Amino acid sequence: MDFKDGSVGIVQPQRFRCEQPITLQCRKTLPHYELIFETYGTLNAAKTNAVLVCHALSGHHHAAGYHSAEDKRPGWWDACIGPGKAIDTNRFFVVSLNNLGGCHGSTGPTSINPDTNKPYGPDFPIMTVKDWVNSQHALMLHLGIPHWSAVVGGSLGGMQAMQWAMDFPDLVRNAVVIAAAPKLSAQNIAFNEVARKAILSDPDFCEGHYYEHNKYPKIGLSLARMLGHITYLSDAAMREKFGRELRNGAISFDFNVEFQVESYLNYQGEVFSKNFDANTYLLMTRALDYFDPAQDYDHDLRKALAQAKARFLVLSFTTDWRFSPERSREIVEALLAARKQVTYADIECPQGHDSFLLDVPRYINLFKAYMNSIQLDGGN
Repeated sequence: MDFKDGSVGIVQPQRFRCEQPITLQCRKTLPHYELIFETYGTLNAAKTNAVLVCHALSGHHHAAGYHSAEDKRPGWWDACIGPGKAIDTNRFFVVSLNNLGGCHGSTGPTSINPDTNKPYGPDFPIMTVKDWVNSQHALMLHLGIPHWSAVVGGSLGGMQAMQWAMDFPDLVRNAVVIAAAPKLSAQNIAFNEVARKAILSDPDFCEGHYYEHNKYPKIGLSLARMLGHITYLSDAAMREKFGRELRNGAISFDFNVEFQVESYLNYQGEVFSKNFDANTYLLMTRALDYFDPAQDYDHDLRKALAQAKARFLVLSFTTDWRFSPERSREIVEALLAARKQVTYADIECPQGHDSFLLDVPRYINLFKAYMNSIQLDGGN
């Protein structure tokens, strides 16, 4: 395979086992846990060039490069991570991990509960964004990184970047918040509840103990993904990609899959149901619901963000209706009110919420310009 296209090439996942217990916001404690992660680039001698990449709802540690020469697709953010890209691995040492509670190698519902010697399943504790940041801090200490040159993320990953800047202000020089929100709207919570209900109502969910029955809630998880995927795309993107095209060119007058968009959604749901754990999906959507850093500051986002010392880059996309530009502007206005340094751009792009994952020239150029402006001498 030719990696001259700016790829980081073949990468190897690594595993960090934390023997220190972590007490979660739900007041439960994990006596120990593991996080799977990847790194790209080289940590400089002064250890001032480290960047943390936080993933979104269904993301994981494999953000860039390939696991083997036979891989057909690179990591989920390969458009932005690599030599000469927005997060330039010639300059930065990049750390990308699978969050605690995930299903791609980190300790989560599929892991063995030491108290029962069975998978945790629904007994795995509920996670919050603050819990993830605390576990990521433990990984940071393990890697010997004194501070993050930047914490970067899109969607739920952007929320983690904000939480990092508030909880560990002296350890974050820059926070890049892309296609995110300061908290979920009632509509977004409603979408998550419908998705969870689809999973919980599947007979094969078995109250979360489906591992023991050698089955999984395929239909429920597929429906949850289909619903989510609809919200990640804009109407214009779906119209351009599918229109009202029929699979076989004629109406069949039944309830089988007839339109191309139906076929696409069914395919996405099918693939996702085979590769993602249902209990993890429940946890991740609940973490989204609970995120509201202003709650501890009299519901004043300005007061919450006043703790931060980082510079901020906030990016939104004009057709993103899941986390609309108005929600990004709420963050920007609170940062300005708190007298923080913030750069903001609302990017014209037809693809909707998923735009942050794509190689959109204006987006990439703005992102790259900001990252290139970061000083690696310990300052901003």
